[in-house]
Amino acid sequence: MADKIRTDKGAAVAELTDNFRNSSATLLTEYRGLTVAQITQLRRTLGATTTYSVTKNTLAKRAATDAGIDGLDALFTGPTALAFVSGDPVEAAKGLRDFARTNPLLIIKGGVFEGKAISASEVSKIADLESREVLLAKLAGGMKASLSKAAALFQAPLSKAARTVAALQDKREKTEGGAASAAVSEGDAPSAADETSDN
Repeated sequence: MADKIRTDKGAAVAELTDNFRNSSATLLTEYRGLTVAQITQLRRTLGATTTYSVTKNTLAKRAATDAGIDGLDALFTGPTALAFVSGDPVEAAKGLRDFARTNPLLIIKGGVFEGKAISASEVSKIADLESREVLLAKLAGGMKASLSKAAALFQAPLSKAARTVAALQDKREKTEGGAASAAVSEGDAPSAADETSDN
């Protein structure tokens, strides 16, 4: 029986270790006083890219150590639940923060972001950031505006150059046309020698 418990604990630690390693972020919360219905609602709020699971502190602490994450030991007190985020950490942090505003019994204790332990205030700062989708939309909009400006800038010199070439061509034609007509006029006019020979 003891061997089975040890095996189960080992499997649980291994799974938690994988979750710590493979998540884009992990957020630690205290859920004391929340009902099962509220926790279910929180799981729905966090969506499919975040797994929210209640865990034993001793197992979570060992898994964090096995995953090479330092600085979380002080956070593993009281009833702990971990939000393992496989999607956008900003969205998960926003979801937890917004849920905690309407359900003050949920306390965000801190977490792991980019392999490093972060505090509750740093989780709040992440929640204040714009989501990946919003940033991508802004980037795309900015690029589209930049491309339009660039196209206008490239087009302006080309049209200006075309107008300049056309003006030069007109000027040349007028100059050549004037020179040609002057030459014809000079050819038609009798020379002094012709006038002398006529006399």
